[in-house]
Parts: sequence; C-alpha cells; structure tokens
Amino acid sequence: MTSDDTALRGATPGGAVGGRLPLLDVLRGVAILGTLATNVWLFAGPGGDAAILYGSDELSPFTSFHADPSAATLAEGVFRTAANGTFLALLTLLFGAGLAVQFRSAARRGARWPGPYRWRALFLFVEGTVHFTLVFAGDVLMGYAAVALLVAWLLTRSERARNRVMWVSVSLHVALMGLVTAALVTDPARTSTVPPEAVELYAHGSYADQVAFRLDHFLGLRLEPVLTFGLMVFMFLLGVRLLRAGAFAGDPVGRALRVRLLGWGLGLGVPLTVVTAVAGPDWLLMDRYVVAPLVAVGLIGLVGRLLDRTNGTGPVVTGVSALGRMAMTGYVAQNVLLMFVCYGFGLGLAERMADTGRWWVLVLWAVVSLVLVVSSLLWLRAFRHGPLEALQKKVLSRAR
Repeated sequence: MTSDDTALRGATPGGAVGGRLPLLDVLRGVAILGTLATNVWLFAGPGGDAAILYGSDELSPFTSFHADPSAATLAEGVFRTAANGTFLALLTLLFGAGLAVQFRSAARRGARWPGPYRWRALFLFVEGTVHFTLVFAGDVLMGYAAVALLVAWLLTRSERARNRVMWVSVSLHVALMGLVTAALVTDPARTSTVPPEAVELYAHGSYADQVAFRLDHFLGLRLEPVLTFGLMVFMFLLGVRLLRAGAFAGDPVGRALRVRLLGWGLGLGVPLTVVTAVAGPDWLLMDRYVVAPLVAVGLIGLVGRLLDRTNGTGPVVTGVSALGRMAMTGYVAQNVLLMFVCYGFGLGLAERMADTGRWWVLVLWAVVSLVLVVSSLLWLRAFRHGPLEALQKKVLSRAR
C-alpha cells in the first residue's frame, strides 16, 4: 500500500453514526429507487427485458410521446429522462466509494489487499450470474465484480497511476459512444423493435422458457457491461476520489464540495440530458452513458444539500437510508417483484394494462418503491443486515 492510500480524508465526518457515512446510505437508497424507475419500463413494456437484446426504440424516453403526444406520454418521457442512466451511474460511483471504504478498513487493520476482497468480488459475480439467469437480463452486478477486481488492484498503485487509468478509460468510452451514435444518426432507415415471438414469450411463456431465452442469448444480453466497461472503471475511481476528498462528509469541506458537484450536474448535465433525450432513439447511448453520469454527480450535491437541511432526520430520510443499508437486497428484490407482477407466468400486468395508458407504470413504480422502503425499515428493526448482505457476510466469513 502507498502512504496516500492509508489516510483517507473525511474518514470520520461530522454526523457519522457508528462509523458509517449517513449520506452514503441515503444515496444508495436513492440509487436503488432510481434504477427501479428505469427498469420498471422494461418489465412493463412489450417483450420485457428482451428489449435490451434488440436495442428497441422503446428504450428511448420520448418514443411514446412522438407516437402519442398526450399528458401521460409526456409524463413518461420526463420521468424516464430523469432516470435514464443517471441512477445507474450513481450506483456505480457508490460501489467505488464503498470499495474505498473497505480498502481503508483493511489498511487500518494491517490486512493484506486485495487479499480476501477477491472472494467478495467472486461472490458478487456469482450473485449477478444467478440474478441475470433467473430474474433480469439487465443485471449490473456481474460487471461490477469484474471492475471491482481491477480497481481493488489499482488502489495499491499510486494516485498518478489511478488518475491516468481513470481519464484514459473515460476518454475511450466517450469516443466509443460517439462513434456508435454517429453510425446510428447517419442510418435513417434503421428501426429497432422487439420481434413478436419475444413479446409472446414474456406475455404468455413459462418462467422456464424465459430463463432459457436469457441463457440462449447470453452474449447479446451481456453486451452492455462490455461496452460500458470504461465508464464503470471511471465511475468507480471517481467514487474513490470523491470519498477521499471528503465529498460525503458532514463537515464544511464536504458541503462545499457538494455545492460544486450540484453546479456541474444542474449547470451542464441537466441541459445536455434534455437535448439528447428529445433528439430521439439514435442519441440514447449518449444520453444514458455520457450525459447521465454528469447528472449523477449533481445528484450527490442535491441529496447532500437536502440532507444537510433536514439534519439527516425524518421518515423519508430514515426509510431511504434503511433501503441503502441493504441496497443489494433491494436491487434484486425490486426486479423479482416486477418480474412476477408484469410477466405472463405471474400477474401479467404488462399485457393486461397495455391499452390503458402509461400512468399505471408510474403507479407501479411508486407502489414497489413504498414496499421496498417499508420492508427495509421493518427488516432492519429485527436484523442487522439485509438477507443478501447477511448471506454474503456468512459465505465470506467461511471463505477466509
């Protein structure tokens, strides 16, 4: 370990409870509810998560509004624009910050690094593989596991080396997204829709058939973490950097940093998001994977400012923080719930409600969000960790 790695600024911020950073817990909860705001449209749309495979134009926030310029589709467009990629980027950044916290803990104990962390990454990869196979083709955990191993090693290198990797990664990522977007824009004949057989599968097919579909199309459905590997490396390292700068702390330094982050998110990220979202499906990659991370950085500032004003109290903050403390369970649970509610082997609401407008999807998001928050509060009153977090802790204790 290098000397600059063993002393993390803001390690014991004002307002920390039991050694935790309260803002990190709240942000994780916000990120889980935000990823739900993105995923709910996949589950509720024709063909479910098969839309990921076919690059369906339905993934674009304002596609429905162009076909039906009503108040419902406008609300959908605004809602999806706000969520598209933003909370995924935030969650990725927070994983990086969490990795830095674990590195700090190992350094304080004098433990070797990465050492046992490799087992944690392996557990995450296995969990992501199971989640992908049995629940949701858009799983992010597998990609996080791979990136975590790289970043864990980079934490043993110099700050200069990390910065070099960080900026090279994001530069290559932006260049790749720009090239793909240019190809889409210059191909006016291109259209992407989910084929009827995939729509039929998710509307009336069995659960086993859907699992088989995901396995049969494994490579195609796993293209997102491959294409965004550079972005994930950047966001992980940005999370490390922000944690060490004290951006999540409750002191004046942390508050000043969050004001700057808020300025970047609102001043640059939000206007660019509006432009790329309204531009149409051809600009989806730039919207989701280039502009959205800017807004995610602004969210840290926004949530931090709100938390400062409420002094970290109140039922909303408490509930969202509880969900953040069991974020892994919440992430998987939201997709399990949506799968049974929307797909044909469950309640089949995606097909039953298809002709009723778009408001029902917003209601579904609100209901599932409430279920996640209340369940987290009740669970943590009886147990110290969420179910998947407890399982991870038990497995890793034996692996050592």
